[in-house]
Amino acid sequence: QVQLVESGGGLVQAGGSLRLSCAASGLTFSTYIMGWFRQASGKEREFVVFITGTGDNTYYADSVKGRFTISRDNVKNTVYLQMNSLKAEDTAVYYCNAVFRGRVTHDYWGQGTRVTVSS
Repeated sequence: QVQLVESGGGLVQAGGSLRLSCAASGLTFSTYIMGWFRQASGKEREFVVFITGTGDNTYYADSVKGRFTISRDNVKNTVYLQMNSLKAEDTAVYYCNAVFRGRVTHDYWGQGTRVTVSS
């Protein structure tokens, strides 16, 4: 079965950096659009960024543009989220998402990793 396992979350001071990883298994990784979403306490889950299967195209939410960078390694079946200049408002549980759009859409989520930014 498909598994997405996030890691790299933790506690960091404002202005600091973290790198999240999402290791995927059970799918043809390079055919999936990979994304990161986040959910702060008491709020709805929101889009952060996605990257296409080849890694050629990315799209960022305005709130993270210029601070976060997504990348992927299609050999290691892993997607990364480098987060720099972190702000208190980046505090959330970050979820990895894998989407394949063909005749049937496949959509998978990881269990999430918590990021806490102290101000």
